[in-house]
Parts: sequence; structure tokens; C-alpha cells
Amino acid sequence: MYYYAVLGAMGGLIGWRLSEVGGYLDRPNIYLADLLRGAALGLGIGFTIGLAEGIFSRSILRGLRTAVIAGAIGLLAGAIALPLGEFVFQMVGGKIVGRALGWAIFGALVGLSDGITGGSQMWKGALGGLIGGAVGGALLELVFYRFRDPLLGKVAGLMVLGALIGIFTALIVVALSRAWLEVRSGKLQGTEFILDKFMGEKSHAAILGSNVMKSDIAIPDPDIAPQHARLKGTGNAFTLQDMSIGKGTFVNGRKVEMHRLSNRETIRIGSTEIVYHEKR
Repeated sequence: MYYYAVLGAMGGLIGWRLSEVGGYLDRPNIYLADLLRGAALGLGIGFTIGLAEGIFSRSILRGLRTAVIAGAIGLLAGAIALPLGEFVFQMVGGKIVGRALGWAIFGALVGLSDGITGGSQMWKGALGGLIGGAVGGALLELVFYRFRDPLLGKVAGLMVLGALIGIFTALIVVALSRAWLEVRSGKLQGTEFILDKFMGEKSHAAILGSNVMKSDIAIPDPDIAPQHARLKGTGNAFTLQDMSIGKGTFVNGRKVEMHRLSNRETIRIGSTEIVYHEKR
């Protein structure tokens, strides 16, 4: 939540700066201005929140890849949400609920990008972003009018918006997670990887390995193969399969080729210990 809040606030600041540089706010057509401003804000917030994946995995390459994807989705989200919010704002007679709705849609689509690039189910990221966008959008309007300097109020409001979208996206995803891995040793000690979107029987398997480009969960450990093990969902649990060819995959100290995981079992690949968590 801390990282998501800081990165979201930075994204709001970057998005404001992009919109100012482009002169989007001076457009004579208010809907065109909102479309361009929303695209800039979505790009900024989506990009910075996408960088969280790189921070958690300690991989610049993975972080940049997810940031580009999330930024592109955020750009589209803003271009859609802000003009829609302006339309509702005009329809309800200029009340704050119209703005809040527009920002809620904006937040939902930005949160959706986190579900696409991370390990959570997409609807959880969207729900978190929706709540964060609604709360942040209402606060944005309030913060804006609290400052004597309109420019300062605008910047502070957008940073609050970005921070709240980040906080609620992380909060909802974590609170509703059904399965995750907790790294207990090595460079990523303390890091958790959510597995929800891999849990379904028809979902693709999650590959654990050391290669950022060839694995879904990359762990920097020289003793781990590029594609070391495979987690396949069964609908309500996971089956772990060794893929390491000679290196071995261990569960509770026992070498396994195929194993159905249970809550709080310890997996060891290479020199890294990982605990599997499952919430019913």
C-alpha cells in the first residue's frame, strides 16, 4: 500500500505536468480538453503504479514492461472517463457527484491495468481503483477549493487522487486474495506474489524461475533454473510441478515431481524458501 500510494501520487504529479506542457486545459471544447487531460493523467498514474511490479520483483526490465502496459491502459482510461464525468457533471447540475463518478470510472480502468499486469484477478484491481477514484475524485474537488492558489490546489488534488487509487487498488487486491506465495529467504525476502488469476482450471499456469522474460514469478537466485517449477490451478488450490531438470523442487524438505499444495507448506527452489498461503 505504501509503494502504491507513493507511486500513485507521483503519477498524479506527472500527469498534471504532461497536461500543462501540452496546453490541454486551454482547449475551447471542454470535452476535448477533458479527453486530453484525462489521457495525460491516466498515462502518468498508470505508468507509475505499473512500476510497482519492478520494485517488488527487483527487476528493472519487468517494471518497465508492466509500466508501459499499465500506462497505455491508463491513457485510454483517462480519455474515456473524464469526458464521461464531465457529461454527468453537466447533467446533474454541476454537482460533485458527477466529477466523482468520472474519477471512479477512471480509477476502475487504471486498477484494471494492475490486474492485467500483476497476479490478481482483474475485477479486484478494478474494484479497488473504482473506490479509490470515487473517494479521491471527491477529495480532489475539496482540496482544490481549500488552496488560495488554484495551481497548488490542482497539483495537491491530483496527487491525492493518484495516491488513493493506488492505496485502494492494493488494499482490495490484498484483502480479497485467495492464494499467494511469501518469499522467506534470499534477495526477495518478505515479498509476496498473489496467485489468484492463475487459480482457475482454465487459467494458464504460473511459471517460477530466474528468467524475467520466461517466468511469471521471477526470483533472482543463481541456483534456480530459468523455468524451475510450474503452478497449475485446480479451481481452489494449486499443483506444483518440477521443471528444473536435475536441480530439484522441494516441499517441506521432500523432493517432489508433482505435488498438490496445502496451506502454509514450504517450497524450496534453489537456495530460496517460499511459503504457500491459501485462504478459504
